[in-house]
Amino acid sequence: MKIVAVTACPAGLAHTFMAKKALENAAKELGHTIKVETQGAMGIENEITKEDIVNSDVAILAIDSYIEKMNRFKEIPTIEVSTKAALKDARALIKKALAKINK
Repeated sequence: MKIVAVTACPAGLAHTFMAKKALENAAKELGHTIKVETQGAMGIENEITKEDIVNSDVAILAIDSYIEKMNRFKEIPTIEVSTKAALKDARALIKKALAKINK
């Protein structure tokens, strides 16, 4: 499965990057590819392109605040959760995303 994800917390610091790392590690462990964009104090980093989205199966938005360019994901299945949920069990979140596209 190919996944795109965005992580963002209100301060755009710790939880944003911790959630990014948790999703990357879980995707790797489960044999999936993932590109994670962060939106925070430094702006948008590792920005997801239209091509990334077209080539992805699902989007995971682990966000606790408004994100820029939200409408990019309207064409693919999307799961929105808090950064805390991604930190707590990123593996389960990715499995939930897989189940969403296999409906």
